[in-house]
Amino acid sequence: MTGTDGYLGCLVAADLIREGHEVTGVDTGFYRLGWLYNGVDAFARTLNKDIRKLTLEDLEGVEAIVHMAELSNDPLAAVAPELTYEINHQGSVNLATLAKQAGVERFVYMSSCSVYGFSDSDAELDETSPVNPQTPYAECKVMVERDVSPMASDSFSPTFMRNATAYGASPRQRFDIVLNNLSGLAWTTKEIVMTSDGSPWRPLVHALDISQAIRRVLAAPREAIHGQVFNVGDSAQNYRVKEIAEIVGAEFPGCEVTFGENAGDNRSYRVNFDKIKDTLPGFACDWDAVKGARQLHEIFETIDLDEATFRGPGHTRLLALQKLMRSGQVDGQLYWKQP
Repeated sequence: MTGTDGYLGCLVAADLIREGHEVTGVDTGFYRLGWLYNGVDAFARTLNKDIRKLTLEDLEGVEAIVHMAELSNDPLAAVAPELTYEINHQGSVNLATLAKQAGVERFVYMSSCSVYGFSDSDAELDETSPVNPQTPYAECKVMVERDVSPMASDSFSPTFMRNATAYGASPRQRFDIVLNNLSGLAWTTKEIVMTSDGSPWRPLVHALDISQAIRRVLAAPREAIHGQVFNVGDSAQNYRVKEIAEIVGAEFPGCEVTFGENAGDNRSYRVNFDKIKDTLPGFACDWDAVKGARQLHEIFETIDLDEATFRGPGHTRLLALQKLMRSGQVDGQLYWKQP
């Protein structure tokens, strides 16, 4: 599993280990500074390695790969689009190629609902809907799906998980995704000032529901998941950004929520999640935005979250990488420099 030191990765790895899987992690370690609280009870043995440097030998004996280690959000991709294409597209396709050569049977790829980008109607988009990526990050997701899909064979089964926007607590917390960010603002500043009118649609899914989906894909019969694309989330969790802000504001007493005019970010899409429920018996999201905001509130109270931690580089991907580059710990290609 790639990305075991990440926001989702540390949760998913612990869940898989708890279910009895032998998990070997791969992570380059960019975000190890960002440990917010002690919240998992198992850790994968992890190779401290960039996915661009993996070899056939690293994959010897591996039955399945869960691949989530990429440059992980839109602002970061916009700052360094050429690196985003090198790591997220080429790196992921190369990993899938190596996996097939190594005899890995299943390749579960963390794609994103951001591939839908923008829709000018309120109709829900399903896995057969046209994609309309608006950023290099989303474009790379589309390109990986396009290039890995033809690799499917009798011995190699790729599956593409188009996750809604994640939220919820994780020891490797991220505050650069919408519900988590708004919750951090509500706790540390008692104020959510939206620069937009909050009208765009966003589907949300809790990190632990993503983990559940991954585990069910790995356990499913091959014919159910072979070459398939799944939107991961729940149709009831398509929210306008305004609704997310209001839910968060209601959870944190004394928080004032205000809105601005329509902003330049034109991403807006509603997503249909029927397929994953119909294909993977038992899958259902256990969380919604209200429960997610409450969970974060409880964590913040427990650890006495301060504003410096919330705004610091440990929990914002772009700031973390900028710090590594500014201090000279990584080079222009995001490889660690040798001491």
